Amino acid sequence: MNQRATYVPIGAATSTAGERNRVLRNTYWLLALSMLPTVLGAWIGVSTGLSRAMSPGIGLMVFLIGAFGFMYAIERTKNSAAGVPMLLAFTFFMGVMLSRLVGAVLGLANGSGLIMMAFAGTGAIFLGMATLSTLIKRDLTSMGKFLFIGAIMLLVAGIANFFIQSSALMITLAVMAIGIFSAFILHDLKRVRDGYETNYITATLGVYLSLYNVFQSLLALLGLAGGRDE
Repeated sequence: MNQRATYVPIGAATSTAGERNRVLRNTYWLLALSMLPTVLGAWIGVSTGLSRAMSPGIGLMVFLIGAFGFMYAIERTKNSAAGVPMLLAFTFFMGVMLSRLVGAVLGLANGSGLIMMAFAGTGAIFLGMATLSTLIKRDLTSMGKFLFIGAIMLLVAGIANFFIQSSALMITLAVMAIGIFSAFILHDLKRVRDGYETNYITATLGVYLSLYNVFQSLLALLGLAGGRDE
C-alpha cells in the first residue's frame, strides 16, 4: 500500500538561507536516524513472524489505521518535544509492517541479494533526487497537488488489488509508485531548500514515506522477478 501525509497548500517562502540550511540539515539527520527503528522493526517482524501471524485483511486494517493514526499524531506534536519520538515510533511500526514482504523475499534463494539491490536502488534514487533539488532553480511547489492526487489513486488502486489479486496490476502500481514517490522526494527537498517547509519533522515524514514506498515497490518487483527465476 502507498501512504502519504496530507498535502499542505503552497505558502510564501520567508525563511532565511541559514534557516533553510538548518531545516535541511536536521531533515537529513532525522531521516538517517529513522532508518534504525525501521530496520529494527523489520527484523523483529521477520524474527517473530508478527506480521505473518495476522491475516492479510487484518494486516491491511492494522496498517491503514496505524499509519494514518501515527501521521496525525506526528503532525499534532511536530512543534513539541514529543515530535521526534513519535516519528521514530512511526518508523518502527512501518518496519514491522514491511516485515511480511521482507520475509517473503528472504524466502527466495537470492533473497538477501534482492533486498540489498532494492536498498541500493532506493539510495541511488534518493541521491539523484537530492542532487536535482540543488540544481533545479524552478519553483516545483505546483507539482505537489498532482503528485498527491497520484498517490491517492495509487492507494485506492492498491486497496482494490488486495481483493483482485492481479499480478499485472501489482507490477503496474509498483512502477508507478517508484515514479510518483521519486518525484515526491524531489518536490519535498526542493520545498525545504526554497523555504516553503520550515519544520524538519514534517519534512522528514514526507521524505521518509516516499523512500519507504520506493523501497517497498522495488523490493516487490525484484521479489516477483526473483520468484520467477527459480
